[in-house]
Amino acid sequence: MKKISCKAFGKINLTLDVLGKRADGYHEVRTIYQGISLFDLVEIEKIEKRSGKEREITLTCNRPELSTGADNLAYRAARLLQEDFPRLSGFKIHLTKRIPLAAGLAGGSADAAAVLLGINELEGLGLSPAELRNYGALLGSDVPFCLEPLTALGEGRGELLQACAEAPEMWLTLFKPPFSVSTKEVYENLTRVNTIKRPDTEKVLAGLEKQDQELILAHLANVLEESTFNLFPQLGKWKTELEELGACKVMMAGSGPTLLAFAANRQEAEQLAASFSKQDWEVVVVRTTNREDLAGRMVLA
Repeated sequence: MKKISCKAFGKINLTLDVLGKRADGYHEVRTIYQGISLFDLVEIEKIEKRSGKEREITLTCNRPELSTGADNLAYRAARLLQEDFPRLSGFKIHLTKRIPLAAGLAGGSADAAAVLLGINELEGLGLSPAELRNYGALLGSDVPFCLEPLTALGEGRGELLQACAEAPEMWLTLFKPPFSVSTKEVYENLTRVNTIKRPDTEKVLAGLEKQDQELILAHLANVLEESTFNLFPQLGKWKTELEELGACKVMMAGSGPTLLAFAANRQEAEQLAASFSKQDWEVVVVRTTNREDLAGRMVLA
């Protein structure tokens, strides 16, 4: 086989608590990750060795504003495996982006995870899930989770994962405004924010065990939200608008700026999408991932 395509599912944080700054400069976090049904498509093709470009990596994308150079996480994932497996050929990688860029939804990390999975399968490297997670952690804190984006408790920088009960099917609408925020700036601004609502992670874990959406939603929170809203006050006003439109729960994704509006079902999620109409926003209705989503994520050609 010379080609493989892999779905790269985005993620949200059902909870995100920041416990302090570490000696290595990163922040210690405790978070419940959740995969969402929205995905990028990552296509990988081996370059024939006789082509004279045995070790070359070329990356293309349907979004011209996204860098396709050596700084892209998908490119870095392929190079990382090449460094440890000298027998590997070069690769042509194409990203079809559906996850909004710079949205707090781990689109770049998801693409990197898909490259690790795809090359492992395409080249028969035989890397175990634990070994793939180790490679992922070298690329970014969210990459290990994106290798199997169901539901998981993340600690450390977020890369230390523990199994937990998978979430029930939940529907939500993603609202991405036409600007991005600096994750570094959001973390630095945390010390300037006095009132921080922390998630009740244990109660959310209990809600997952019971498959109780109401209990889960009642205790979700993201400590970065106040910091980002302090930098971008309009986000707080938009959150209130979505709550007034009837969303079951509204919170920010990651460091922002995407707002997540949870709904009782798909129909209500679609109604929220139609009701909250803003020019130049990216609005997508999604649900939580399940094992069936992951079962068919890779296709060899």
